[in-house]
Amino acid sequence: MNSKTPRPIALAMTGASGADYGLRTLECLLAAGEDVYLMLSSPALLVINTETDLKLPAQPKAIEAYLTQRYAAQAGQLQVFGQQQWTAPVASGSYPPRAMLICPCTNGTLAGISAGLSRNLIERAADVVLKEQRKLILVHRETPLSMIQLENMLRLARAGAVIMPANPGFYHRPQSVAEVVDFMVARILDHLDVEHDLLPRWGA
Repeated sequence: MNSKTPRPIALAMTGASGADYGLRTLECLLAAGEDVYLMLSSPALLVINTETDLKLPAQPKAIEAYLTQRYAAQAGQLQVFGQQQWTAPVASGSYPPRAMLICPCTNGTLAGISAGLSRNLIERAADVVLKEQRKLILVHRETPLSMIQLENMLRLARAGAVIMPANPGFYHRPQSVAEVVDFMVARILDHLDVEHDLLPRWGA
């Protein structure tokens, strides 16, 4: 573990469109020297391989090696866990991450966490973060929203989660998709208390 951070940040990516939001956040966290626990659902791997130029391998350790090299991370800075890897630190309240981010977050993941189902490691890790009163950020990416999703969001907000739909602003006049992505990543990093210079502050 990196001695700069007492506890890692957990990042989960699920199968909603918007893989670049999660990947860019991962890149920025690693560049900032943060230790990261990464969890990818099977649909997330499919979306990443469809929406981006990355072709991630299937096994967690191979993904870990690939992304560590791609983002020039330090050895051990990034750890990748499988969806049924119940021995992972994030599965237990004895060592919760300092914060957890699900980006992008599907309706199904939202519902599973809201119901406390813990069917896989992502849902279990989110349940741990909530019960241990750590920060949980859900970057929901699907639209429109039915009453079911709105009620799930309300339930999670009442439990302490931060509901952060991927709604980028345009007042900074982005000239590329990457700049649109960075708007959301900047908001995510702000809520994780991670310093960045991705875009100018309003009124600064």
